[in-house]
Amino acid sequence: MTTAPERTGSPIRTTYRRYARVRTRVLTVERPEGSRSGVRFVMFHGYCDSADTWRRLLLQFAEAGEHAVAVDLPGFGQADALRPGPILPQLDTFVRAVVREQAKLGEVVLIGNSLGGTVSLRAAQRTSPRLAGVVSIAAPGLSDTWLVNTVKRYPLPLRLYGSLPLPIPSVVVRGVVDAVVPRLLYATPRSRDDEDARRFIQLFRSNRSVRERLAQARQLTSEFDERLYEPERITSPLLILACGRDRLVRADSGRMLHSLVPHSRLVVHDDWGHCPQLDHAAEVHELVRYFVDSSRRAAAREARRRAATRQRSDASRPKATAS
Repeated sequence: MTTAPERTGSPIRTTYRRYARVRTRVLTVERPEGSRSGVRFVMFHGYCDSADTWRRLLLQFAEAGEHAVAVDLPGFGQADALRPGPILPQLDTFVRAVVREQAKLGEVVLIGNSLGGTVSLRAAQRTSPRLAGVVSIAAPGLSDTWLVNTVKRYPLPLRLYGSLPLPIPSVVVRGVVDAVVPRLLYATPRSRDDEDARRFIQLFRSNRSVRERLAQARQLTSEFDERLYEPERITSPLLILACGRDRLVRADSGRMLHSLVPHSRLVVHDDWGHCPQLDHAAEVHELVRYFVDSSRRAAAREARRRAATRQRSDASRPKATAS
């Protein structure tokens, strides 16, 4: 593991680690010495995003004295590139490795936005030991908008774009990207000079980069089929955050997931966009903390109930008598 300096005065520490043979960047805030909380919040970002999307939420966890990490997924941020072949199995393997390491140090709560929500839900279906909780924010695959469905179901426009005999001028590409990206990130579009908007815009600065990302998106969404989720296998506490002004994933997606996981909790914010961690970090942190605290109280009540049931059962059994 290597460590790099962070911004002056920031509680966020940057390290570089390997999970499942993938070198990646990890942003971490740590609980103060002597803290009794054993929960470790592990955050995964969405498609074309990076761990930087969680910086505001990391600062909220730091202020509350909680341990949290945000990780660059393979192929994004400063992580190693994805290998040829299906994408989701690579992400699943990577996420399981991260969870296994973090689970050695305390209870793990996963927080995922968009594609990060997808891989978090899939981890909850397969990961052992049992997770302390999962927070899914705008996970795709159940009720997506026309834009995602176009990439997923209608590859012809992408193929036509990739086969154009003459490249689209870079100035045109930049103009389209500058106009579209801020609208996808936020409920109320911001300037292209917004810090987070610039981070996305830089990924699509040329014809080649746009084609590569569209091809990758097409491959990824082609893996979104009926086997994407197995909700009946999700036994961990689950909080679903759905966003009413999300231009990529409809709020109905969260409602559908809630109906498929009866023990889950659903929160719908009609005025939130696709990445609420960018402009509603304090509210997201409050929801996550309430979810974790209430889940732990419910687990304690259930443990007491089971213990009382065992005691009554033991007391009702006839005692053996000596002959």
